[in-house]
Amino acid sequence: MDVGARLVRDYEDGAGVGGSGPVNWPDPGQYLAATLPVWGLAAGSVQAFVAAADRYRRATGTTPIRHRLNPERIAASFSSDRLLRIDGAPVEGFADLSGFFPTFDGWVRTHANYPHHRARLLSALELPPDAPREPAEAQMAMIRAADLEELAAARGAIVVRVRDEAQWRAEPQAAAAGAGPLVALVERSDRRRYTLPISGTPYQPLQGVRVLDLTRVIAGPVATRALALLGAEVLRVDPPGLPEIPWQYTDTCQGKYSTLLDLRSSAAAWEALLDSADVLVTGYRPGALERLGLTGRPGLVHARVSAWGFTGPWAGRRGFDSIVQAATGIAVIEGASAVPGALPAQALDHASGYLLAAGIVDALTGRLGDGGGRDVRVSLARIATWLLSERGRTPEHAAPAVPGAGNTVTHGRVAGAAPALAEYPDYPFPAPGYGRAEPRWREKRVPEPR
Repeated sequence: MDVGARLVRDYEDGAGVGGSGPVNWPDPGQYLAATLPVWGLAAGSVQAFVAAADRYRRATGTTPIRHRLNPERIAASFSSDRLLRIDGAPVEGFADLSGFFPTFDGWVRTHANYPHHRARLLSALELPPDAPREPAEAQMAMIRAADLEELAAARGAIVVRVRDEAQWRAEPQAAAAGAGPLVALVERSDRRRYTLPISGTPYQPLQGVRVLDLTRVIAGPVATRALALLGAEVLRVDPPGLPEIPWQYTDTCQGKYSTLLDLRSSAAAWEALLDSADVLVTGYRPGALERLGLTGRPGLVHARVSAWGFTGPWAGRRGFDSIVQAATGIAVIEGASAVPGALPAQALDHASGYLLAAGIVDALTGRLGDGGGRDVRVSLARIATWLLSERGRTPEHAAPAVPGAGNTVTHGRVAGAAPALAEYPDYPFPAPGYGRAEPRWREKRVPEPR
């Protein structure tokens, strides 16, 4: 049995995502109602994380706790961007050039929330960087959807042609995206003696675990936020010249510290952090980390999340949850009258986050025994493939129910979703000031013997 086999069994055969095993999901009501089985994906990914945490507790001699799946709490967490309020006002989830646009022969979906992505999209359309929505919309209407997809990819912009299921299955990338387990967990040959620096508690079993978070936009941040919920020290590292979207940071950086660090010009500081980290979580495309020298630390758990997977013709392309939904046929399934739609939450992202966190915790459990490094990989397109292949579609469903205010927590001017795990009333602390922490670990511990 390969190293990842248990993860596949747990996540797909009943103890996690889908399957017909012993887990009995509570009745979700209309939370996350959709044609596709979104509730099964959400509940399964959270349960997978819970199961991995209990395995870690047992391995470290910590008492497991009683868990219960609360559909409303899970739905609130998965819909956190829609529940977020800053000074009482909701946030705008998508920018003016992010969304569905008609083309000469169909539809495309774009993602241009970040200024640099917006600039690349306008460049691909041969428009000035300050062009408003209207000329961009008119330009897209004159181009074939497939041509626009390829043109954008060549310019580093993020555009996909809206496909139905059959069209997606015909793409070479579909086979690559759907291959392998939901969570790929692979042992590496490097070793480092590892001892627990701090004895965890039932609710904080990951105390003493150090996590470097180099991710943005939901999936990676959700994974590291889940680790922080269980007591890990998480340091998020962002480049100084590429600011984050403020509300997005507020929504997913609870329980972490935030620092700004140029990995190229601050090599000494980065090396010191990486040498003493237990986990590195990244969302870079294949090859980028190797060029930056971010791999090869003995005993390190390296977790990666990608949009399209790590092999195949689209492995190097950029993507987000909404983009993957549009390309794989999900948007057509959830749409109406030839107008594409979307899932009731960015469920591919959130589920990927919890599954990645589950894989990380299992990798840490394995490392306790042999000190070996592990690679953990999750992709949004692999999760989408599972969702499309799972039984239980409900085309005639009611509108998704909105989780009540009892599933939110308030800190000053910010109100947001409570943790998906109902046993935790809140995260350790709200998102701190962006980039204000020093690039160092806060918790001291005895150096590990080499």
